[in-house]
Amino acid sequence: MYFRKLLAILFLINLACQKETGDNKTTAEVFDDIPQTRLLTPGILDEASGIADSKANPGYLWVQQDGGNPNDIALLSHDGTFLKKISIKTAVNRDWEDMVMANGPVAGINYIYLADIGDNSLASSQYFIYRFTEPVATSDSVFDCDKIIFQYPDGAHDAEAILVDNNTRDIYIITKQDQPSRVYRLAYPQITTSINTAILSGSLSFSGVTGAAFSPDGKEILIKTYNSIHYWKKKSGQPVEQAFVGTPVTLSYQIEPQGEAICFKNDNSGFFSLSERPSIIASVNLNFYKRN
Repeated sequence: MYFRKLLAILFLINLACQKETGDNKTTAEVFDDIPQTRLLTPGILDEASGIADSKANPGYLWVQQDGGNPNDIALLSHDGTFLKKISIKTAVNRDWEDMVMANGPVAGINYIYLADIGDNSLASSQYFIYRFTEPVATSDSVFDCDKIIFQYPDGAHDAEAILVDNNTRDIYIITKQDQPSRVYRLAYPQITTSINTAILSGSLSFSGVTGAAFSPDGKEILIKTYNSIHYWKKKSGQPVEQAFVGTPVTLSYQIEPQGEAICFKNDNSGFFSLSERPSIIASVNLNFYKRN
């Protein structure tokens, strides 16, 4: 609780200073500086830590909340209106931190990947990624769910972001607390009957990663921290870890109270971001940054 209050206080300080410092300006503006905002009703999705633009339910986002919340995902309209929650029956929300829509084992099926990868106290030996076919809005529950169990080769790590390469179907986990953030890879096909070992494949030039997203065409990557959003262009066929070797563009970003969630819109016209709502903040917005 103290940590969340501290984040909210820092948010207010940063917001007051943002226009004066110009820290969020870029050398090449790819997206609008000022987002389109939609107010969320408080009390429904106060601990959002991951979002993904739905393909089965156009005009809606999937939203996932972090540890301590029920094992469900929510549908949220692009205009910020809450629709419903759907229970993932065979999953446990130990510390869900990110979610993505991506390809999976069966061609032509849209999969959701739920990343149970948070570990603030660095006390876990195993982590989990749940993979299942995207449900439609008329569903109430998901029963068929792959459980990908993995460990790191070098001990515990706290992570809040994943990427899935649609071409290779490799899963990338990006750590938060490491200095700098590390990038680990789970090569496809991931095992669902025993424990996978993630391989260290690279690092970033910064730390504190809270979310990540691929563009629909796989040519762009966004990495989010509490204070910034970093942007890379990825060459066709280039491994993710090689793309991260290049220097990212830091996008203009209106700092959120505890912003963790980010995803591209399916038509590639921009990206969404969403924050948790600390108790001292009355409400938060769903933000959309339109592509220039």
